[in-house]
Amino acid sequence: MTYSITYSSRTGNTKELAQIINENLNNSMYYGEHDIKALDADRLYIGFWTDKGTCDSKTIEFLKQVENKEIFLFGTAGFGESEQYFNQIIDNVKSIIKDNNKIIGSFMCQGKMPQSVRDRYIKLQNDENYKKYQMLIDNFDKALEHPNNNDKSNLIKAIK
Repeated sequence: MTYSITYSSRTGNTKELAQIINENLNNSMYYGEHDIKALDADRLYIGFWTDKGTCDSKTIEFLKQVENKEIFLFGTAGFGESEQYFNQIIDNVKSIIKDNNKIIGSFMCQGKMPQSVRDRYIKLQNDENYKKYQMLIDNFDKALEHPNNNDKSNLIKAIK
């Protein structure tokens, strides 16, 4: 069985997960950002960052090229700590994948976001919507810790 590890990472979180996978699996045919070279393998570990409840556009375009492969999906989302939300994201990504592929597993965790996101929340926060934006700011602050060692350990369990 041959495999490739490929990813799209906007802020480095998904790349960090890809590195963990690469360190724990030996002899990948391809390791790096999405490229058709990855398609030479039988099994693909495909990483993405979350954009509007699904994978990013680079990952969508890559997934459209994947046929007759075993696929393990992994990704990060700025909002998180909700298994239900993570499952919804994975389901949305799965809906893009052609039926002749086989999903063998998946993993999602929260990931830190750029400081500009927090700054925007603070600017938008006022008396009317204080609670909403305070919740977003609190989530941002929690996300700074991710992916953490627990996330990495869970990823290793998921790929084994």
